[in-house]
Amino acid sequence: MKVTREADYATQTIYHLSNMDSDQQASTKSIADTRDIPISFLAKIIKKLAIAGLINTARGSRGGVSLARQPSEISILDVVEAIDGPVMLHDCDADPEDCTFREDCSLHHFWCETQGLLVDRMRNATFDKFGPGG
Repeated sequence: MKVTREADYATQTIYHLSNMDSDQQASTKSIADTRDIPISFLAKIIKKLAIAGLINTARGSRGGVSLARQPSEISILDVVEAIDGPVMLHDCDADPEDCTFREDCSLHHFWCETQGLLVDRMRNATFDKFGPGG
Protein backbone atom coordinates (compact mmCIF):
# COMPACT_ATOMS: atom_id res chain seq x y z
CA MET A 1 0.00 0.00 0.00
CA LYS A 2 1.26 3.41 -0.89
CA VAL A 3 -0.38 6.56 0.39
CA THR A 4 -1.26 8.74 -2.58
CA ARG A 5 0.23 12.18 -2.99
CA GLU A 6 -3.28 13.60 -2.51
CA ALA A 7 -3.66 11.84 0.86
CA ASP A 8 -0.18 12.98 1.87
CA TYR A 9 -1.08 16.58 1.04
CA ALA A 10 -4.32 16.14 2.98
CA THR A 11 -2.42 14.99 6.08
CA GLN A 12 -0.09 17.98 5.68
CA THR A 13 -3.12 20.27 5.49
CA ILE A 14 -4.68 18.84 8.66
CA TYR A 15 -1.29 18.99 10.37
CA HIS A 16 -0.97 22.67 9.40
CA LEU A 17 -4.43 23.46 10.77
CA SER A 18 -3.88 21.45 13.95
CA ASN A 19 -0.93 23.67 14.84
CA MET A 20 -3.02 26.83 14.76
CA ASP A 21 -5.17 28.24 17.54
CA SER A 22 -8.65 26.72 17.45
CA ASP A 23 -10.25 30.09 16.68
CA GLN A 24 -7.98 30.79 13.71
CA GLN A 25 -8.56 30.12 10.03
CA ALA A 26 -5.96 29.67 7.32
CA SER A 27 -6.30 30.71 3.72
CA THR A 28 -5.90 28.06 1.07
CA LYS A 29 -3.02 30.12 -0.33
CA SER A 30 -1.16 30.19 3.00
CA ILE A 31 -1.49 26.42 3.38
CA ALA A 32 -0.37 25.86 -0.21
CA ASP A 33 2.63 28.17 0.20
CA THR A 34 3.69 26.80 3.59
CA ARG A 35 3.25 23.13 2.67
CA ASP A 36 4.39 23.45 -0.96
CA ILE A 37 1.12 22.10 -2.36
CA PRO A 38 -0.17 23.21 -5.77
CA ILE A 39 -3.13 25.48 -4.96
CA SER A 40 -5.47 23.99 -7.57
CA PHE A 41 -4.78 20.51 -6.15
CA LEU A 42 -5.27 21.78 -2.60
CA ALA A 43 -8.70 23.18 -3.50
CA LYS A 44 -9.85 19.66 -4.45
CA ILE A 45 -8.37 18.21 -1.27
CA ILE A 46 -10.09 20.83 0.89
CA LYS A 47 -13.42 19.99 -0.72
CA LYS A 48 -12.98 16.29 0.14
CA LEU A 49 -11.88 17.05 3.70
CA ALA A 50 -14.92 19.31 4.17
CA ILE A 51 -17.29 16.64 2.81
CA ALA A 52 -15.75 14.17 5.28
CA GLY A 53 -16.47 16.61 8.13
CA LEU A 54 -12.82 17.11 9.03
CA ILE A 55 -12.60 20.81 8.22
CA ASN A 56 -14.83 23.86 8.01
CA THR A 57 -14.60 26.31 5.15
CA ALA A 58 -15.75 29.90 4.91
CA ARG A 59 -15.70 32.08 1.81
CA GLY A 60 -15.01 35.76 1.54
CA SER A 61 -12.43 38.20 2.78
CA ARG A 62 -12.69 36.82 6.32
CA GLY A 63 -12.97 33.26 5.09
CA GLY A 64 -10.58 30.40 5.33
CA VAL A 65 -10.21 26.86 6.50
CA SER A 66 -10.24 25.48 10.06
CA LEU A 67 -10.56 22.12 11.75
CA ALA A 68 -14.09 20.90 12.34
CA ARG A 69 -12.94 18.86 15.35
CA GLN A 70 -10.13 18.95 17.85
CA PRO A 71 -6.77 17.53 16.66
CA SER A 72 -7.18 14.74 19.23
CA GLU A 73 -10.35 13.68 17.39
CA ILE A 74 -8.80 13.46 13.90
CA SER A 75 -6.58 10.55 12.98
CA ILE A 76 -4.29 9.82 10.07
CA LEU A 77 -6.79 7.07 9.16
CA ASP A 78 -9.65 9.61 9.01
CA VAL A 79 -7.70 11.78 6.58
CA VAL A 80 -6.36 9.00 4.36
CA GLU A 81 -9.78 7.36 4.09
CA ALA A 82 -11.43 10.71 3.31
CA ILE A 83 -9.15 10.99 0.29
CA ASP A 84 -8.31 7.44 -0.81
CA GLY A 85 -11.15 5.39 0.65
CA PRO A 86 -10.63 2.34 2.88
CA VAL A 87 -7.05 1.28 3.54
CA MET A 88 -6.44 -2.13 1.98
CA LEU A 89 -3.18 -4.05 1.87
CA HIS A 90 -4.44 -7.03 -0.09
CA ASP A 91 -7.50 -8.08 -2.08
CA CYS A 92 -8.42 -10.82 0.38
CA ASP A 93 -8.89 -8.14 3.06
CA ALA A 94 -11.43 -6.24 0.99
CA ASP A 95 -14.00 -9.05 1.12
CA PRO A 96 -12.84 -12.15 3.02
CA GLU A 97 -15.85 -14.08 1.69
CA ASP A 98 -14.43 -13.73 -1.83
CA CYS A 99 -11.04 -15.14 -0.83
CA THR A 100 -10.87 -18.62 -2.32
CA PHE A 101 -8.15 -19.77 0.05
CA ARG A 102 -9.22 -18.15 3.31
CA GLU A 103 -9.79 -21.42 5.22
CA ASP A 104 -6.57 -23.09 4.08
CA CYS A 105 -4.27 -20.17 3.53
CA SER A 106 -1.81 -19.01 6.16
CA LEU A 107 -1.15 -15.93 4.05
CA HIS A 108 -4.78 -14.88 4.34
CA HIS A 109 -4.42 -14.74 8.11
CA PHE A 110 -1.13 -12.85 7.79
CA TRP A 111 -2.66 -10.22 5.49
CA CYS A 112 -5.73 -9.78 7.68
CA GLU A 113 -3.64 -9.45 10.85
CA THR A 114 -1.23 -7.01 9.20
CA GLN A 115 -4.18 -5.01 7.86
CA GLY A 116 -5.62 -4.78 11.36
CA LEU A 117 -2.31 -3.62 12.83
CA LEU A 118 -1.87 -0.92 10.19
CA VAL A 119 -5.42 0.39 10.54
CA ASP A 120 -5.15 0.44 14.34
CA ARG A 121 -1.85 2.33 14.15
CA MET A 122 -3.32 4.88 11.76
CA ARG A 123 -6.49 5.22 13.88
CA ASN A 124 -4.45 5.87 17.03
CA ALA A 125 -2.22 8.47 15.34
CA THR A 126 -4.23 11.59 16.08
CA PHE A 127 -2.99 15.04 15.18
CA ASP A 128 -2.55 16.16 18.79
CA LYS A 129 0.40 13.73 18.94
CA PHE A 130 2.37 15.59 16.28
CA GLY A 131 4.05 18.73 17.51
CA PRO A 132 4.81 21.86 15.50
CA GLY A 133 7.75 22.00 13.16
CA GLY A 134 7.01 19.00 10.92
